[in-house]
Amino acid sequence: MKTVQVNIVTPDGPVYDSEVSMVIAKTTSGEIGVLAGHIPMVAPLAIGAVKLKKENGSTDIVAVSGGFIEVRPEKISILAPSAEVAENIDVQRAKEAVKRAEGRLQSKQDNIDFKRADLALKRALNRINVHEGNI
Repeated sequence: MKTVQVNIVTPDGPVYDSEVSMVIAKTTSGEIGVLAGHIPMVAPLAIGAVKLKKENGSTDIVAVSGGFIEVRPEKISILAPSAEVAENIDVQRAKEAVKRAEGRLQSKQDNIDFKRADLALKRALNRINVHEGNI
């Protein structure tokens, strides 16, 4: 099976760089699967997991917090505000973020930005799910 080079980059630098046979990502319009030689496209990503299937049958998983995927026949680039490879996720920090976000969402204060708290909750839950393989 043909492979394609995949790069996942955040403002803090590169997170993932490898040859894979298939990329599965959650866009704002739904899930897509991309193989080597795919027609060029750009799509916005939703908070979710990017699954990177390797030739040897293994799968790498990266948690992304949105961003964009750019597909070219010979290379796939993912630009995300933040991204973490599953085995590098600090689960304790993510669980603390869930507690903080849930506390903000349950608060009755007027100065709480509920959309921001909801996005923080979704990002933290995504990190936990990716680390635990619940995707």
